[in-house]
Amino acid sequence: MTRAKSRVVVSAMVVLCASVTALWSQQKAEKGGGDETGPYELVANWPQPVCGAGYTWGSTAGIWAVSPDKVFIFQRGCLPELKGGAQNVSTAFIPERNASGYDLSQKDTSRHPRWDHNLYVVDRSGKMIESWEQHNDKFVRPHRVLINPYDPEKHVWLVDDGAHMVYKFTHDGKKLVMSLGEFKVEGNDDKHFGRPTDIAWLPDGTFFVSDGYTNTRVVKFDKNGKFLLTWGQKGNQPNETRPGYMNTVHAIAIDKQRRVYISDRANSRIQVFDENGKFLDAWPNIRRPYAVHMSDDQHLWVSDGITQKFLKFDLNGKLLYSWGTFGAFPGGFWGVHQFSVDSEGNLYTADVHVGRPQKFKPRAGVDPKVLVGRAMPQAGS
Repeated sequence: MTRAKSRVVVSAMVVLCASVTALWSQQKAEKGGGDETGPYELVANWPQPVCGAGYTWGSTAGIWAVSPDKVFIFQRGCLPELKGGAQNVSTAFIPERNASGYDLSQKDTSRHPRWDHNLYVVDRSGKMIESWEQHNDKFVRPHRVLINPYDPEKHVWLVDDGAHMVYKFTHDGKKLVMSLGEFKVEGNDDKHFGRPTDIAWLPDGTFFVSDGYTNTRVVKFDKNGKFLLTWGQKGNQPNETRPGYMNTVHAIAIDKQRRVYISDRANSRIQVFDENGKFLDAWPNIRRPYAVHMSDDQHLWVSDGITQKFLKFDLNGKLLYSWGTFGAFPGGFWGVHQFSVDSEGNLYTADVHVGRPQKFKPRAGVDPKVLVGRAMPQAGS
């Protein structure tokens, strides 16, 4: 090696050592912590309270970000705050409160939560900009809020498993344009649901409903809501392994090859089918998948209802990454029932057991591969 080449190598090594030293110094300056929120930072005090003094969010089941300035939140009424410092934590799933207690199924009308602010909308600061109080009589047990990513008019779809209903509203909530099911009437045919849970779409508007807690099937409809077909049979939880047998069919997603991914929650697995119900694959040992989310870069993200982690899978079912921490503290998770990502990469979560929505922003300089990807480029956004 010539002297000139030696000097180049030495100079490169000096630069590299200086970079490593700077990085190490930066890491050393940040003492403590348990990396509880993974690649994100919690946005504190988001959203702003909507239920009034002495009350807080009920069990929060659904969340959908149209944009950073328009986030839909679907919750199960308003409940009294806990006393003694545990403010802004829902009493919906606190054992002693339930024993006292609140009937979230609303079978006992004397024990309803305060039934308002079930569907409301907030901006990026968490300030409420809409509340659909005119539709509260249609809700029994809110479950999901969604928008078809291929729909330029951005109709808002609401799934209420207690009402056994799927609703389609205009984006502003002023008009109900489609109802599927019969209100508070459970069934297992082409006109009824048994506690439906979620919806996913094909580009032509064909959609699939996961149905659900009582029924154990997937139902396919055309874009106008005409029944096309159904598949799925009741399994033997919690160790069912037969294809197409399911229990607690809790969430649904579709990839760009039109494959349908189903959360077979009670059997702790994901089942994969073609669009007409032909079984393709099963991914076992995913503890209670609460929600599934197909990112535009074609990875399936799952919120695990036992470990409380977010899980990233490739479409062969290989686990690539996970993060998340159990807890009712801000930034922890207890039952992420739905999650959504906006155009800026912010992550929104609905904690059904704590009873709260949360917002997280990506940490500066983080590898994009570890961030939850947006589901689809929203039509018109």
